[in-house]
Amino acid sequence: MAFEQITESSSNYQDIEKMAVPAMLEAINQEDEKIAHAVNIAIPQISALVDIIISKLNNGGRLFYIGAGTSGRLGILDASECVPTFGVSANLVTGVIAGGEEAIKSAVEFAEDNTSKGWEDLVSNQIGANDVVIGISASGSTPYVLNALRKAHENAVVTGSVVCNPGAPISLISDYPIEIIVGPEFITGSTRMKSGTAQKMVLNMISTAVMVKLGHVKGNKMIDMQLNNEKLINRAVNILMETLQINDFEQAKQLLLSAGSLNEAFKKYNKKKAILFCN
Repeated sequence: MAFEQITESSSNYQDIEKMAVPAMLEAINQEDEKIAHAVNIAIPQISALVDIIISKLNNGGRLFYIGAGTSGRLGILDASECVPTFGVSANLVTGVIAGGEEAIKSAVEFAEDNTSKGWEDLVSNQIGANDVVIGISASGSTPYVLNALRKAHENAVVTGSVVCNPGAPISLISDYPIEIIVGPEFITGSTRMKSGTAQKMVLNMISTAVMVKLGHVKGNKMIDMQLNNEKLINRAVNILMETLQINDFEQAKQLLLSAGSLNEAFKKYNKKKAILFCN
């Protein structure tokens, strides 16, 4: 039975090329306003997926995103940003895209139609039963993703998905399906727009909530972020000064750099205080 492909349905706007630029931008913005509401509806499903990811990662598992085209690139983006933001290892969250590295910058013909490569790509990353795989597909029917999730399920790997059509094939085979129904795109079928934005929002929510619950945020601060440029070092120093009530910028910076991270700086400072208190 065919499912409803809203992502391919005709735009609500006609003769777009004749629109004045301000009117066009206003229309795009009006369409974008629908996205947050659609994501809000799916929060119970997102929450359930986050809970199982936390459980798996706490037990040594990893998180994989797998997709093609825009969806694949969004997975790689979210995965790559977990490393500098939360200080986790590069293999804790991994993005896998149809067509490999070449597809990050340009389209690889028919890569998304390959029915076996998705699972092969996961196997090459030593996918195991303690991991979680999230398939990302606006249509919800991308063969590369669909068959990867099917094989993952057969191998007792927990699966989730983020799609933008109701009752999509990928949803039907996922343990934790998430459907964000944003309606027709401003340009018919251009899922890099509303669908892509919706998917990015969901991935941001998933990775952020997971990393917070894994202990990489204290209060509202990133305590394990990588200190790989002056902006981040200064941000971390200011956090130390505010949290530990240190008035001297250079003292706080020395503490930070000697510890190597905010988290370790907190531990080092508190240990020093404890020793002084005991003496």
